[in-house]
Amino acid sequence: MSIFQDIYDVIVVGGGHAGSEAAAAAANLGSKTLLVTMSLQNIAQMSCNPAMGGIAKGQIVREIDALGGYSGIVSDETAIQFKMLNKSKGPAMWSPRVQSDRMRFAEKWRLMLEGTPNLDFYQEMVKGLIIENNEIKGVVTSLGIEIRAKAVVLTNGTFLNGLIHIGEKQFGGGRAGESAAYGITEDLVRAGFEAGRMKTGTPPRVDGRSLDYSKMNEEKGDDLPAKFSYSDVTKPLVKQKSCHMTYTSLEVHDILREGFDRSPMFNGRIQSLGPRYCPSIEDKINRFADKERHQLFVEPEGWDTVEVYVNGFSTSLPEDVQFKALRSVAGFENVKFFRAGYAIEYDYFPPTQLQHTLETKLVSGLYFAGQINGTTGYEEAAAQGLMAGINAHLKVNEKNPLILKRDEAYIGVLIDDLITKGTEEPYRMFTSRAEYRTLLRQDNADIRLTPLSHAIGLASDKRLKRMEQKLSESEKMVQFFKETSVAVGEINPILESKGSATVSQSDKMFKVFSRPQIDLDDMMKISAVKNYVETHQLDTEILEQAEIQVKYSGYIEKERNNADKLTRLEDVKIPADFNYDLIKSLSYEAREKFKRIKPVTISQASRISGVSPSDISVLLIYMGR
Repeated sequence: MSIFQDIYDVIVVGGGHAGSEAAAAAANLGSKTLLVTMSLQNIAQMSCNPAMGGIAKGQIVREIDALGGYSGIVSDETAIQFKMLNKSKGPAMWSPRVQSDRMRFAEKWRLMLEGTPNLDFYQEMVKGLIIENNEIKGVVTSLGIEIRAKAVVLTNGTFLNGLIHIGEKQFGGGRAGESAAYGITEDLVRAGFEAGRMKTGTPPRVDGRSLDYSKMNEEKGDDLPAKFSYSDVTKPLVKQKSCHMTYTSLEVHDILREGFDRSPMFNGRIQSLGPRYCPSIEDKINRFADKERHQLFVEPEGWDTVEVYVNGFSTSLPEDVQFKALRSVAGFENVKFFRAGYAIEYDYFPPTQLQHTLETKLVSGLYFAGQINGTTGYEEAAAQGLMAGINAHLKVNEKNPLILKRDEAYIGVLIDDLITKGTEEPYRMFTSRAEYRTLLRQDNADIRLTPLSHAIGLASDKRLKRMEQKLSESEKMVQFFKETSVAVGEINPILESKGSATVSQSDKMFKVFSRPQIDLDDMMKISAVKNYVETHQLDTEILEQAEIQVKYSGYIEKERNNADKLTRLEDVKIPADFNYDLIKSLSYEAREKFKRIKPVTISQASRISGVSPSDISVLLIYMGR
């Protein structure tokens, strides 16, 4: 008798950030879900740096939270420091980031998942897939157990045929101390999938007791920390732990160069591409030989542990070279290692083989999410897992999929980039990848996405009501600024103090507030504004939203108009069986890419690398447009 008699609605393979979000989403929507992972002790493990968010990544975590995912709540409840990055720039660039307690982060994730209805767990390696007539039917474990399901989400991270490199040494592994996973790649290749290899790396972990922090720069959190989650479940930090910053030197670089001939990156043992925007220390000093130093961020791994993450020192050099070089860094003269840094190579599957739902084109009911799609980063993985879990549930229940557009979410940009353009190096999200980043701010993710999530049953009524109240109150405050005038005697002293031109007569507050020199703190000195805020008991979120809507209304409206124009091309659908060979005037490159990627709309077709405007014009004419 099998220990699994039921057919699950959704099986999620892998318990990392993608798998955890996928399992939570499918189960919370009502699907009978099984999470299969090689180690229940390492659910949502922070394999690399102990932090969530950052440039563009913080926007993604806010979006996950707005959609009803868990990452924002877990990040808030296990944070040891909060920073809003890029505050000196416009709000489109503001990006929240937390330093996390690594052990508590994984613990909180596991407890939240165990408290999720409809979710079962099983610890074992999945070694194969059950595919019949191009449909997924379940998985096979290393013990030969067949577990049946209507949909399967693969979130294997760096485990598929994972190979760890430290200098001349290499050994199989999914990450330090854990074995690699074998069998799934081979099954997928037999089913017709194209596979590739990528690499990523991680720095040494060191003993914080052996560091001299007096030789480093202290990096504190925000004086008034915010939080990720829009819900009232979490609260901002009241105490924070500092990080520190130090630098490499020419001496450090010389020591590192001595080991280049033993580096798997330079002697040819690693052939695959690593993340361009998070290079190893040896790659940095090789590519930027003119730089005399590079920043190293010294990040504590938690409230109570002494383990420290050396951000900026990812390496696959021999451990003795790593150690010698770090001992020449200011503050690290007596450093003790917890473990050496390493590089890891693993299998991935070019994401052009997926639909926008993250379901594979070749096998119905099979979904890929996370590093299996060629991405890097917890946040990118979690976002894909959430969307794959949602869409697996919707497919099983024969409902319309949830596909986020590029003007709706960074998650939409991420998935569209992967599906449409593919990636040959680990994909990382940046604000520059989003053409509508003024619309896709971290402050309004709930306004953009909670209604969509509520409509499919994931975001709760309470979430929706909270969002609607925030939107209503901020709109009322904007209207208050438009309708209310301020007297000359009250506003001119404020303008003078900020070096802004004074006024000769009373003027509407909206016009005054729109000046770049004037901020909300200045406006709060006006008695009418202060009384309005106190009377309506407005919180920081509402005040921030109102300020952005006043000061950036012109930019927001312009970007919205541009997005609406391009949305018209999203409405022009391309039939799934469209025969591109019939259009002789298409360029050869466009024809081949259209046939391989199978764009769903004219807008998607226009974003494919190598497709020219003339190719799109020809396509539109042929379709009668």
